[in-house]
Amino acid sequence: MNLGVLVITFLGVNFDFFFMLLFLLKKYQISQVIVGYLIGVIILLTASYSAGAVLAAFLPEWVLGILGVLPIYMAIHDNDEEQNNNSKQSPILTVLLTYLSVCAGCVLAIFLPVMAGASLNNFFFALLIIALLTIIIVFIVKLVADMKVITELMDRYGEVLMKVCYVLIGVYVFWDSGLISHLIALL
Repeated sequence: MNLGVLVITFLGVNFDFFFMLLFLLKKYQISQVIVGYLIGVIILLTASYSAGAVLAAFLPEWVLGILGVLPIYMAIHDNDEEQNNNSKQSPILTVLLTYLSVCAGCVLAIFLPVMAGASLNNFFFALLIIALLTIIIVFIVKLVADMKVITELMDRYGEVLMKVCYVLIGVYVFWDSGLISHLIALL
């Protein structure tokens, strides 16, 4: 499993949620935000890995490369969802539900091709790296939450950067799976 692709995938998929973190961190304690976010990440990564493992058991790796279409589709298809917060829920549950409502589709669609065919050891390695990144990101967002210039830049260029990351991830999945090599060999 390529560590660079894993990090870029995590950042690209969660970029829109970083905006939500700005608001959540102003409303809840940092520990509550971290726990809710981590639970959501673990749920979605486990679902992506499980679906990828089932597909990998029945299909050759190069066929799984077709799943690279999913991140590219996500880049093209604008599916911004608004979440509904219920202020009577626990802060951890609110963060978890917010993360799932904002990111579930993207995380499943993007991480499925990245996780397809990964060994159990690679999955646990990826889960550990993503968990560490999740915690680091929460602290970084907490530090910059009050910086107006950062918020303005993310508002202005965040959507484009996220879409570029999705396309690059899709192309990487095509290449890494051997799909491109297989198609070239057919010619």
